[in-house]
Amino acid sequence: MDFQHSEDRRMLADTLRRFLAERAPVDRRNAAAYGDTGYDPAVWQGLAELGVIGALFPEAAGGFGGSGFDIMVVFEEIGRALAVEPFLGALTVGHALAAAGRTDLLEPIIAGTSIVTLADAEPQDRGPDAPYATRATRDGEGWRIDGAKAVVAQAEAAALLLVSAQTEDGASLFLVLTDAPGLTVQGYANVDGGRSGEVRLSGVTVTEEARVAADGRAALAAAEAAALLALSAEALGAMEVAKAMTIDYLRTRKQFGVPIGKFQALQHRIATVLLEVEQARSAVINAADAFDHDQGADRDRRLSAAKYTVGATGQLVAEEAIQLHGGIGMTWELPLSHYAKRITMIDHQLGDQDQHLQRYIALGCVV
Repeated sequence: MDFQHSEDRRMLADTLRRFLAERAPVDRRNAAAYGDTGYDPAVWQGLAELGVIGALFPEAAGGFGGSGFDIMVVFEEIGRALAVEPFLGALTVGHALAAAGRTDLLEPIIAGTSIVTLADAEPQDRGPDAPYATRATRDGEGWRIDGAKAVVAQAEAAALLLVSAQTEDGASLFLVLTDAPGLTVQGYANVDGGRSGEVRLSGVTVTEEARVAADGRAALAAAEAAALLALSAEALGAMEVAKAMTIDYLRTRKQFGVPIGKFQALQHRIATVLLEVEQARSAVINAADAFDHDQGADRDRRLSAAKYTVGATGQLVAEEAIQLHGGIGMTWELPLSHYAKRITMIDHQLGDQDQHLQRYIALGCVV
């Protein structure tokens, strides 16, 4: 099977790479990522105007892509540039809304005029099928929502939250304005750049129309599938850059009058990195194909395989890149340190490598 990207996808990747290299080089990226907003609104709007957000959604939803390989191409370039713009929120909320049959709400998301994010995780641990602690109860002709959501990406910048809450019908999904009375956000900086927030909902009232899914399990599964593929591709892009930086350093750093890349022990270590990164690429390609052609357990198993693989490989790449650079690899001024942080933190988003290995095993037992 030919897994080479189509000409259109190669053009999309090239356009996105050149735009980010020009408009968001590492120094400007860091200024935005660790600043008050956690991203650059001008870069976000420029990317929206280029149609990059639209590439994440099918034509039926108002986009012009939406396949697994479209998502892979976009997020691999995001990983290469360490872009911190709120793509993941647009992707997850957009795919959840599409799965719930609410494609009519996607236009401002695709246009980049409305920043949205998914508020699903809660401060306390809960199993995959356990009820949410956040509750929504009938309030006249609408709903009242009470509870808390944790680690909500770009919660301060978002205009809308897609909130999961337990109702009489099960796990429902609600679109909630972030300026709604009773909703508060406590924001903070992420270790790897960008910002997240803890969200509290105390007597937040919404209309019946705000409930976009009475039973949101299928919509959340669609959002999770898209997010797992996106994060795996982002990690792959970041690993490719970290690998290239390390190879370049081995070629230029000299000891005893020769480049350190001439030393056989270091050659063996970087060769292992190259092999493992290619293995990770194969896993992400496999996941992108599953996103398009498989459903249910088969799709989820391959997505977990990719997330596990990039987690394990990312740990190896980050550690070897830092160690082969020596002390300079940990400095703020060297871009490598920021790539290592992002690669490490991706492993902890939506389940780390241990969780996805367990999920992969469990899904393999499904008959």
